[in-house]
Order: sequence, then structure tokens, then C-alpha cells
Amino acid sequence: MLAAQARRFVRHKVALREKKYGIWQQVTWDAYAAHVRAVCLGLLELGLERGDKLAVISGNRPAWLYAELAAQAAGAIPVGIFVDSLPEHVRLILHHSEARFVLVEDQEQADKILAVRDALPSVERIIVDDMRGLEDHKDATLISLDDVERVGRDADTREPGRYEALLERGAPDDVAVLLYTSGTTGTAKAAMISHRNLLATATNVTRVDPVRDTDEIVSFLPFAWIGEQNLSVAIALQAGATVNFPEEPATVREDLREIGPHVLIAPPRFWETMCSEYQVKIADAPAIKRAATRLALAIGARAAARRVDGRALSAGTRLMKRLAQVLALRTMLDKFGLARVRYAYTGGAPLGPEIFGFFRAIGLNLKQVYGQTESSGICVLHPDTDVRAETLGKPTPGTRVRVSESGEILVAGENVFLGYYKNAEATAKTISDGWLSTGDAGLVDDRGHLVMIDRLTDVLRLADGSRFSPALIENKLKFSPHVREAVVIGEDRPHVVALIQIDMGTVGNWAEANRLPFTTFKDLSQKAEVTALVADVVARVNEDLPSVARIRAFGLFDKELHADDGELTRTQKVRRSTILTKYQEMIEDLYAREGAPR
Repeated sequence: MLAAQARRFVRHKVALREKKYGIWQQVTWDAYAAHVRAVCLGLLELGLERGDKLAVISGNRPAWLYAELAAQAAGAIPVGIFVDSLPEHVRLILHHSEARFVLVEDQEQADKILAVRDALPSVERIIVDDMRGLEDHKDATLISLDDVERVGRDADTREPGRYEALLERGAPDDVAVLLYTSGTTGTAKAAMISHRNLLATATNVTRVDPVRDTDEIVSFLPFAWIGEQNLSVAIALQAGATVNFPEEPATVREDLREIGPHVLIAPPRFWETMCSEYQVKIADAPAIKRAATRLALAIGARAAARRVDGRALSAGTRLMKRLAQVLALRTMLDKFGLARVRYAYTGGAPLGPEIFGFFRAIGLNLKQVYGQTESSGICVLHPDTDVRAETLGKPTPGTRVRVSESGEILVAGENVFLGYYKNAEATAKTISDGWLSTGDAGLVDDRGHLVMIDRLTDVLRLADGSRFSPALIENKLKFSPHVREAVVIGEDRPHVVALIQIDMGTVGNWAEANRLPFTTFKDLSQKAEVTALVADVVARVNEDLPSVARIRAFGLFDKELHADDGELTRTQKVRRSTILTKYQEMIEDLYAREGAPR
């Protein structure tokens, strides 16, 4: 597909754009293909063989794509590793995958490998994209990516037809990438995703939401996550869209606004943070501007609701909507960098309906999507004409979805993965007769929409037998700009309690405005005034909950949850089992309290 797009666009079309030192550097489609060709042949000259693993530990930059596609062209298998992984986690993945080659972004990532290399006899080469700080390193396993390309170009001169012969050997069911699942419910496993899987997903998604070769995509989420593989690899290659790489994680929002993407995918935390920021800005705005913005949001919400019900907008509503866009909504979208977005997706975990409704109200075509690494990413999404906050949408063309008698969501189609690497037992438990057992509880409504209740293991039952979904309550809590994370508990307990992490930025600003002194996160979170602030949030959430699911007590974390502490996955999802174990004493104290908020 890359070779075909290079032939199609020749030299005039930009495939990749990377910001360096404040300037956007452009790579055309033929240059993209040339880089992949050179890296592929260079790796082969260094000893890479068909079936070998090439691990990649890098931020979002062209080098990741060069390495991934080069390995695929050679018949090898790229292995995605999150750039913020600790050395021990890196060691476990490299050991399990038996990777012989590792591409790293820079000295920091190279040091992770060097620190544990004695325990990794399979690793033979460490390829470095940015050699700064390593110029004088004497380790023979280190080589720069530029040198790999140089070796590859020399090999191409000697054997000009070798690369094309390699491509001819490839097959749709070859493993395209090895991705380690997030491990929210247990030990992470390596999912084998084929070329057929990725391209089927790209085809199915773009049959619902067409992507054009004039579209811009901003790549800022980890390539070790299936969602980024969907958008910035498979869909971008298929459509011929341009992929843009921000300069640094800290500049993503600024670069997002500068590029103005047409298609965007992000996990709930991205949308939650953005929504919280704007809620704070609205609250801090002068009275007239605040009132005008809230009126515009109300008009936008009314228009969005009419579209969901399939009703045409009246002339008066259309006029009011245009006025709202002029007064506030267009400005909001522009400040977010979302003014040109045709399709925006939230996936990886449920997004609260309040936050979802906020973005729909300001005019963003935000859609819930459903999928897992094992389903090769997106397999359910909303059609433009039927977007509902309470559902995940309909199966994409070519995907079959049903719910088992036990209430589990099952998925079938060409997007279902090949299985888990070196784990036949787990594969057999996950795939049966072509159907993928997702581990999620759900139902299909009378409109054919999939509704996810929660993870099967996370649908909780109180001591009296009453069932409730903690995710629903957690999302309602996180709609407040003062709440960063929440963990709801109640399995086999008399009632529901919650552990809450405050949003340091928002609550810190609130404390300063209210002349409440504090020093650290721990100090701030333990203030009586902050507890009272969160109690108001809990009380408002309880008003919308059935009596059995209302939060009877809550506690505030005295630290921010972090993946390095095992409390979150690398995709920023809470590891519930870790929280229950680590904060057991805190939980027991909540259940011992009397007179909790209702």
C-alpha cells in the first residue's frame, strides 16, 4: 500500500510532517517509501531475518513508521513498547517477544536497554534515531538509524530488485505487529495483529466515515496502542492522508491547533481534560461573556438533541445555532484546535455522557467507538445520522456483533486478531468458532446500537444482590473539573463508596482564588475545604443515581495515580485490582464511617 501511494503521488504530495525546532519538516510519499526501503534493506544486511522481532521504543515521529513498515516489508514483526515504560517492563517485553533488534528514540531509551541488557541475550542490535549523547559510546551493539539507511541504500545499489521480491513474499495473514494489551484485568498479553486485520478495520471504518487524501491527521498517541495503529498507520496509508507529528508532548495542543486535523482519535482522559479546562475558563469569565457562552451551549445542546432524534432543525433553531456559533462555539472549537475536525472519536474506555454531550453541543462530531486490541481496534461506531451518548454505535460493515446468553459482547469478522503470541491457552479461551470473547458486558438495543454496561469482571454486586456499574458512576464524577480520577467500590459490600483523585491544576487554582494555602498535592488533597468541595460534587452525582448506587462515603487519594506505580495502565486506565489491594486500609475506613454523604 505504501509503494502504491508513492507511485500515485510521486513527488507532489506530503505524507508525513514533523515539527523540529519550531519548523514543520515535510516528507513526501516517495521519500517516505524510500526511507522504509532503505531501513528494510539495512536491517537485512545487519542480520534481520523473516519472523524476527524488531521492538520499537519511541515517541511519535517518522522513525517509528519507517521501522514498523521496514520490518513488515522484510517479513519481520514490529513490537510496540510504550515510551514511558520502566526498564523492568521493557525487559519483560523484550524477553517475552525474543526481539533481536530494538529501535529507540534517543539516549534515554537506549539507556533502558543497556541497563538490563545482561538479562536479554536475544538482543543483538540497538538502533538509535537521535544519537545525541551517544556519539562516543563504544558499545558495538549501538548503531544510528541513519547508518542503517546508508547500509540499506548501498545494498539496494548492489541488488536493485531485492526489495520488490521481499514485498511479493508477504501475505495478508502474516503478523503485521505485536501489541501488548493494557492488562487492566491481569497480566498483559501480546496480541498478534495481521495485515488483513488492520486493513479490514481501516476499510470498515472508512466505509462509515470516509477519509480523504487531502485530510490531515495529528499523531500524538502511542503507536503501541491499537487506536493509533488504526488511524496513523492503516487508515492514513489506505487513504493517502498526511500524518503530522507534534514537536513534543507538551506542545500537542498548540500543534493541534496549528495543523487543524480533519480526523482525530483520543482516549477519554484527553476529552475530560479539555472539557475541564474550558469549564474553568467559563466559570472565570466576566458575567456577560459567561452568560453568553452558557446560552450558546444550551442552544448547541438543543440542536444536537434534535439531530439525534432525526428531526430537522426548524428555521428558528438554525438561526439560533448560527448565532451561537458566531458568539462562542466556533471560538471554542478553534481554541481546542478542533475547528476543521469532521470525525472525532473517543475510545479505550467509556466517556461520560455529560462530557460527550458538551462536545456535541459545541458542534464537534464526536463519536463513541468500541473495540479492543484483539478486535484490531475500532469495530463499532456511530453513523453521523444516529449519534447517541448512551450507546457505542453500530457494528462497522464487515463486523458481526452479538451478545451471549451470559451477557458478554462477542465480535466476529476479518478484524479479529490471530491470537496471543506464545499463549495458546489464552487464545483458545478468547476465540471460539471465529467469535472473539471481549470480556465486556453489554446489550444491543432496538435500534441496533451496542450498549456497553462494563467489563464483566467490573459489574459489581452489593451484599443484598443489587447490581451496578462503577464505570457509569466514575464517569459522572469525572465530569466535574475538580475530579481527575475516581474508583467506585461496592462488591459484596453494604453500599457504594468511592476513592477520588482531585485535579491538581483545577483544585489548585480554586484554592489560590479562595486564599487557601498549600504546598504539595498531598497537602492540598487533605484540606477540609477540598473535602467539602468534592462532597458537593458527590452530592450532585448522587442526585442522578438510583438509591442503590449512590455513594455513601468517599476518600481522597493523597497522591496522583501513576502507571509507574502500577495504578494505571500505559493507556491511562485504572488497574482496579491494584487499587483494591493497595488502598485496602483506606477502603475499610470508609466502610467504618457513619453519617456519610447521600
